[in-house]
Amino acid sequence: MTLNTRKRINAETEPVVGSGRPGRDPFFLRSARRLLREPLVHFLVLGAALFAGYDYLYSGDRDESPHQIALTLDELRQLGLLFNAQWRRQPTPEEFSQLVEFKIRQEVLYREALAMGLDKNDEIVKRRMAQKMQFLAEDVAAAREPTTEELKTWYEKNSDKFSLPSRVSFRHLYFSPDRRGARARDDAAQALAELAGQPEESTPTESLADRFMFQDYYADRTSESLAKDFGPEFAVAAPKLPLGSWQGPLESGYGWHLVYVDSLTPGRVPAFEEIEPDVKTAWLGAQKEAAWAKAYREMRAKYTVLLPAPPNSDTVSVASDTDTLTQGSGAPL
Repeated sequence: MTLNTRKRINAETEPVVGSGRPGRDPFFLRSARRLLREPLVHFLVLGAALFAGYDYLYSGDRDESPHQIALTLDELRQLGLLFNAQWRRQPTPEEFSQLVEFKIRQEVLYREALAMGLDKNDEIVKRRMAQKMQFLAEDVAAAREPTTEELKTWYEKNSDKFSLPSRVSFRHLYFSPDRRGARARDDAAQALAELAGQPEESTPTESLADRFMFQDYYADRTSESLAKDFGPEFAVAAPKLPLGSWQGPLESGYGWHLVYVDSLTPGRVPAFEEIEPDVKTAWLGAQKEAAWAKAYREMRAKYTVLLPAPPNSDTVSVASDTDTLTQGSGAPL
């Protein structure tokens, strides 16, 4: 290359003095630098890299053979976590190999069962899939955290569900029909007359009554608890007795009793602040129930159900938007 040729090439690539127009290379470099500083370019490059990486890692899943079982690192890690949760230690290499083989066996049998169509018309499989659909609908409702104001408003409308029952504490004297026969009630009434003349702080002697197979004193018992222990009639009557004196006779499933009530805590509706966690739990339960009911209504509306007709009758049909069973003529059954 001659000297004149090199000068001509340099002149074409260098800026022309006084022309205000840069040469080709400096212009390209400055444009590239500006482009590389653009956040949009960074985002596109990062997205392309992530897409390429994902495509590289998981491309095998799309081309996976029906006879190829690929376990991920997360699945293997989960096997170890489950073992540790049950046995409070890490599995040995031999135990871990057995866990992996069990996982493989489950997958093999599952695929073979699908290939044979064993999932079709299986009541247990249907029930499990239906249960999963319900769980999905309920999880949507549970995904949102309620505000305190929402909980308070809901609590005001449902406060009766959180009312605390009254509680009664008492001691009693028992009169057994097995020992006394038909005289059990009369003996109890006579014992009550004897106790009426005694000081309140006096303790009745065992000679007045019979030995009871359970407790002589019951503390802080609700009506529900008393109904289980003594029967519904006793549970209703005991909390209504006056405090500080022997009363009766009251009949239970065991016989007759004289009852001395020493304390009664009236039922009440607690303040929201006392039971806010319980209110939140109940609110979530109500939201799940409502979400599931709405989801099922929408799914149910897609279907028309046909039921077998009675003998010598048209086909029975269930309209998708009603629960009315009708025959082919449209008349309700």
